[in-house]
Amino acid sequence: MKIVSSLIPLLCVGNAAAFHVQQQRTSGTALPASSSYLGGLGSSAAGGDTAFAAGARTAGMAPPVPEGAGLASPPPPQSPPVKFVELQGESLKTWSFPSKRTERVRINLKTDERPLQSEIEIWQGPDNTPNKIRCYVEDGKRRDFSVVVETPFGGNTLCVKNIAHMEFPMYAAVEPLGPASRPEFADGVSRTIQGGALRTYAFEGEVVTVQVMLTTDGRPLNARIELLQGPNNIKQVMEVYTEDGLDRPFFSLIDTPGVGNVVRVVNTASMEFPLTAMVEPFEIDPDMA
Repeated sequence: MKIVSSLIPLLCVGNAAAFHVQQQRTSGTALPASSSYLGGLGSSAAGGDTAFAAGARTAGMAPPVPEGAGLASPPPPQSPPVKFVELQGESLKTWSFPSKRTERVRINLKTDERPLQSEIEIWQGPDNTPNKIRCYVEDGKRRDFSVVVETPFGGNTLCVKNIAHMEFPMYAAVEPLGPASRPEFADGVSRTIQGGALRTYAFEGEVVTVQVMLTTDGRPLNARIELLQGPNNIKQVMEVYTEDGLDRPFFSLIDTPGVGNVVRVVNTASMEFPLTAMVEPFEIDPDMA
């Protein structure tokens, strides 16, 4: 009995040591950083250290932009140069403008020191010609023809015809314009011309180019613009028809080289259809002033 009683305390001590929980031992080696998630920053970022030192760069990354230095802005887009298309005598060419953003179109016609005879039409829908211009220029190189026609509401087609003989070709350039290209007049003085009446505008020798604009209050516009240099010496003639002079006004630039130039505006409509004319110098040569 004495031997059994002495063994019981030893067995209890052994069983207690068996139920003792040991602490987990850790090593000082950190896990390697994963390049797929950390972007190749290295183990220092995974261990919680500072990822970038002052002025440090990593492979594949752009250098830091210094303070106060702005990014260089890209150059503004440049519109392609306007190209002239040759039109033989008794031929025509059309341009379509289906978008409503094209509110007006600038047309330039010229020749090689030969007479210029052309007819310009705007088509909008079948059998609908809301604007028609017929022009004659004595010398298409010295006085090229320049006009701006309105193309509102979209779905417009421009037709340029060379109504001269086959021996007199001409060159045409067409440029679509946006809403910010409305012509401006310095004086802004307009004159009302009643139906069947006319008005003349004389210019000095230093005036190189004259701008002419004809409008109505929404009624049809029928007019004839002439450039005279000397008594009964007509250098340029334009016959204009517009079904609505408010939505489709007429605007043109007339070259006036030399001296003694007079612009004559004739309202060829009846008395019930007056028009408003604005005529003033557009370009002046200071050497001739």
